[in-house]
Amino acid sequence: MKLLGKLDWSAIPFDQPIPLAAGALVIVVILGVVALIFAKGWAPYIWNEWICSVDHKRIGVMYCSLAMVMLVRGFIDALMMRTQQSVAFHSGGYLPPEHYDQIFSAHGTIMIFFVAMPFVIGLMNFVVPLQLGVRDVAFPTLNSVALWLTAAGVLLVNMSLVVGEFSRVGWLPYPPLSELTYSPGVGVDYYCWALEISGIGTLAGGINLVTTILKMRAPGLSYTRMPIFCWTALASNLMIIAAFPVLTATLAMLLLDRYLGFHFFTNTMGGNQMMFMNLIWIWGHPEVYILVLPAFGVYSEVVSTFSGKPLFGYRSMIVATMAICIISFLVWLHHFFTMGPGGDVNGVFGIASMIIAVPTGVKIFNWLFTMYGGTVRFRVPMLWSIAFMITFVIGGMTGVMLAIPPADFILHNNLFLVAHFHNVIIPGVLFAAFAGYVYWFPKAFGFKLDEGWGKAAFWFWVIGFYLAFMPLYVMGLEGMPRRMQSYDVPQWQPWAHVATVGALSIMCGIACMVIQLVVSIRNREQLRDDYGDPWDGRTLEWITPSPPPEFNFAVMPNVTGEEAYWGLKEAAREQQRITRPVPEYEDLEMPRNSPTGFVCAFFAVMMGFALIWHIWWLLVLGFIGAYATLVVFAWRDLHERIIPKEEVARIDLENRARRNLALQEGRV
Repeated sequence: MKLLGKLDWSAIPFDQPIPLAAGALVIVVILGVVALIFAKGWAPYIWNEWICSVDHKRIGVMYCSLAMVMLVRGFIDALMMRTQQSVAFHSGGYLPPEHYDQIFSAHGTIMIFFVAMPFVIGLMNFVVPLQLGVRDVAFPTLNSVALWLTAAGVLLVNMSLVVGEFSRVGWLPYPPLSELTYSPGVGVDYYCWALEISGIGTLAGGINLVTTILKMRAPGLSYTRMPIFCWTALASNLMIIAAFPVLTATLAMLLLDRYLGFHFFTNTMGGNQMMFMNLIWIWGHPEVYILVLPAFGVYSEVVSTFSGKPLFGYRSMIVATMAICIISFLVWLHHFFTMGPGGDVNGVFGIASMIIAVPTGVKIFNWLFTMYGGTVRFRVPMLWSIAFMITFVIGGMTGVMLAIPPADFILHNNLFLVAHFHNVIIPGVLFAAFAGYVYWFPKAFGFKLDEGWGKAAFWFWVIGFYLAFMPLYVMGLEGMPRRMQSYDVPQWQPWAHVATVGALSIMCGIACMVIQLVVSIRNREQLRDDYGDPWDGRTLEWITPSPPPEFNFAVMPNVTGEEAYWGLKEAAREQQRITRPVPEYEDLEMPRNSPTGFVCAFFAVMMGFALIWHIWWLLVLGFIGAYATLVVFAWRDLHERIIPKEEVARIDLENRARRNLALQEGRV
């Protein structure tokens, strides 16, 4: 038995200049950032206040930051695919087939699991406790563990760029292609272990947020007074709890097939390949709504705020949200209409796939009616929301087309389906992530993002989206299959050129977002949010200072209506001063920061890497380290940290003074 298992120098892609150069660049950037942190003396602050933090707000910011970094990584893969197809007519292009297969597999995996998921989880982590009027999530340390396990999955995926290879079988590893016979390398193992580790983190985060919403609301905040974002977060995390164990079990069975010669999914050995399809899509279709429902919550908050009126049809939005939560588990089979389930089964799932569009339509109409008669302000978050409504309707209509089994037989395995999927996910999730990022940024950091660069990013993104994905509908209708590394049909190439121009426009949009952040940091004093309510908001997060203190609320709010903060603000405007009496402040108990999450993730990466390369001694060390970490945490003898009432009073009285000044000046 070799000391390093299957790992040797052949795992480094010395013969492939593109991944080698990309990996070297990533390593140089990481080392440069680490060197800068130590040179500036920032290391103790970053370790103590961020890496070890159990504050839900900082954990939310770190989730979103991770998603932003991985958005750039996943977009690079997308740009390489588009340019490859643009130049691959009657040629091999610049990407060899095996590398192209890795790129489209990594792109889908990264964008779904490590961009969309961390972004919506980050927004939920940051916003939900503030909207509920509570001081933190139910299990703060578990929240940190969930974040760092997600980061561990990210690290494993990116390690495959330099050491070994990534999966070549797509963003979902269908057998038999993913079985050991057809994928003997480590690519599928990287995929499975990265998702197993990050999936455990996602499940832990889901349990945490469901518990928080159900058990930790402010006094008077009944279910029918919760903001819609909290309802969509509740539905999404209930689906996480129901669906992610299925993903974990499915990938575990695939790993048993690969490692120990089991045959869960081997047709010729008593297994059933179609069982993998059923299991992966029983997770996979709810996953779409796990992502989209919190996005719908973001749009609800943004549209209501920037229309200057309450959300139209509040209770119908709750019903629509929970209907989607349930129906999403009843449509998985439409992903394999073409695999012969039979006419009756196809018919039932086709009808269910059309029915699920109804509650989504209810939401669209409610947003439109909210805007109708309101004083609409076309700020950047509102622009993202309007673009979503227009674009998502197009994606929804093409989805209804694909819910018709005979049409799906023709369109299922070509670029029409790729266009539909992006037409739903990009406006449905990414546009919402960007809207929420701009909307809640001043609450997180105390200053707004630059409006001009934000609008430039918006227009580059939206124009780029239509140029990149509408041609794919045409190419699909013309018969171009998915995942093609090269082709010989001349009428496809002009559309591939247009799609590449769209990808370049999106690249300009990402660049504008980076510039927007840099300019905003530079001009932060001019963009300062000095009293905590820069958008004239309606929910409880806007009653806190910007950024909120560690304890969020000096005194738990007492909610008396559907829009608790708006009612208080209206009364304050009439009196031109805060009408709430000054409370009696008390010492507050807050959880101590802990390195437990980071240390657990370190050992999780160690064990994942050891399992991928069959380094069994390293696996044992990692397991011992992880177990020891849990034992030490369980037996720790530390009291929680006490924030003196004098500090609580100082922060709250300063916030009240700033708000009173803003009221007198007419800025609130």
